Amino acid sequence: MKTMNNAIINFKCKVALLFLMSLISCEKSLDVSPKDQVTDNTLLASTGNADLFLNGIYASLPDVYNMQESEDAWTDNAMCGYVYYVSRALINKSVYTSANAPTYWTQYVNIRKCNLFIAKVESSTLPDTWKKLRLAEARFLRAYFYQLLWIHYGGVPIITEVLDKNSQGDSIFRERNTDGETFKFITDECAAIATDLPVKPAETGRATKGAALTLKGWCELFEASLLKNPENDKTKWVLAASTYKSVMDLATYSLFPDLETMFFEGNNNNVEVIFSKAYLGGTSLGGSKEGLWGTRIVGGAQVGYGAMNPSQELVDEYVMANGLPISDPASGYNPQNPYVNREKRFYQSIIYDGSFWLGYEIVIKQGLGSRNATDLSNASGGGTNTGYGLRKGLDPKYAINGYSRLNSAGFIIFRYAEVLLGYAEAQNEASGPDASVYDALNKVRARSGLPPLEAGLNQDQMRVIIRRERRVELSFEEKRWNDLIRWKIAEINLNSTIHAMYIEKINNIWVYKIIPATDGSRIFYANKNYLLPLPQGAMDKNSKLTQNPNY
Repeated sequence: MKTMNNAIINFKCKVALLFLMSLISCEKSLDVSPKDQVTDNTLLASTGNADLFLNGIYASLPDVYNMQESEDAWTDNAMCGYVYYVSRALINKSVYTSANAPTYWTQYVNIRKCNLFIAKVESSTLPDTWKKLRLAEARFLRAYFYQLLWIHYGGVPIITEVLDKNSQGDSIFRERNTDGETFKFITDECAAIATDLPVKPAETGRATKGAALTLKGWCELFEASLLKNPENDKTKWVLAASTYKSVMDLATYSLFPDLETMFFEGNNNNVEVIFSKAYLGGTSLGGSKEGLWGTRIVGGAQVGYGAMNPSQELVDEYVMANGLPISDPASGYNPQNPYVNREKRFYQSIIYDGSFWLGYEIVIKQGLGSRNATDLSNASGGGTNTGYGLRKGLDPKYAINGYSRLNSAGFIIFRYAEVLLGYAEAQNEASGPDASVYDALNKVRARSGLPPLEAGLNQDQMRVIIRRERRVELSFEEKRWNDLIRWKIAEINLNSTIHAMYIEKINNIWVYKIIPATDGSRIFYANKNYLLPLPQGAMDKNSKLTQNPNY
């Protein structure tokens, strides 16, 4: 088995221009260091140079672990601790426009890089075996970038050639392809490249057959859901279930035993990870999630921004250790002792009153002088707005305020639990809760020590459980917004108020009260907010583009 140092030495010999990834496993890992020095002219000089260029595209995957807030703050899962961040200032009140909305249109920069790589490598004399593999990787990345555009905008211009305004002028501007054409392009690409990608990569971090099939299955699941499938065409659900089943049948992935540490750098590329964005701690490519999303004050010192405050709505979705939801009278839930005997994922994901972080007890109660007490003043950077803090995926050793960029933990884009949940949802919608649906869900639940689901559930009952399992299991992994959108329930869940836990002493007894979070009201306009507006800058440059409705 190679040691860490041997792997680094091998990489330095292979690519002397680059920093190297710190490896957690004994395998070589994808190098994601800066590639600005690699130009069109040097791209074809060697496979090493071409790899530098492609690795730079991998590094352009969304930099979630250096975002001030998770996209969950757009949803009913959480509330941002700062009034001037995007979620609070724009998204939650639906006041965003084409001039100021968060944009995914910049993915076209990455798409152009993919197109350039594909065009240059296809016409090169580099080794055919290498070309086949790397072209498939580039097409996967391009499909992933198009998926981001499709989910947020609907149909977009599909561009697969290298465009150059200097030589082509305004002919580079294209009309939007239809929603269906964009979906078909993405899934057709995934199907075409799956056979060219390895089941297990030679270098961890690179695209695989499982990654291509999972991206395809995810897009099919989105396409089968109510937003895109109002007639509930069952064949769409069958297709999504079949694709997810093909990932399961690879027999390559399994559930990592510990959800709490699965997201730590020491467990990068573990048995559950299908595809992730790599980080390199101690460089500009390191992650900062603990310092941005973690609890603000611990032991009297500021160790995080406290930007991510889980909502009472999310907390209430964590079932009891006996597997029953807190709404079930038989569950044993006590609203005046709400954090006892909850399922394991609750304790692995949520900072609550009386829990410990960095060796200190976190006090959310009022009247004790705690700087973490539930904040009713709406002060940016004050105590938690909801009575909760984020724990999931945060490594205590990197709880350093702000942008430390010290963490090498990869951001997991696709993992096996999502495949199991996606299969269960699609199969349940296609044909009802058969044994395979139970099996997929029970595997996810078993990791958290939950008992198997009771037999005899009907389709509607199973749907409720699947959605709850998905919300809890995949919280703070950039999934909830997309689920609210595709299920077309954002107009319900996001036309409401986020709630908080408020704990005060009354007649010498601590009383737990659920209250509306200060500034926790949400607005969602069903006639337009299921899509984002195209950026005004793109509209101004390209007169052939049409804006999404009602923006």
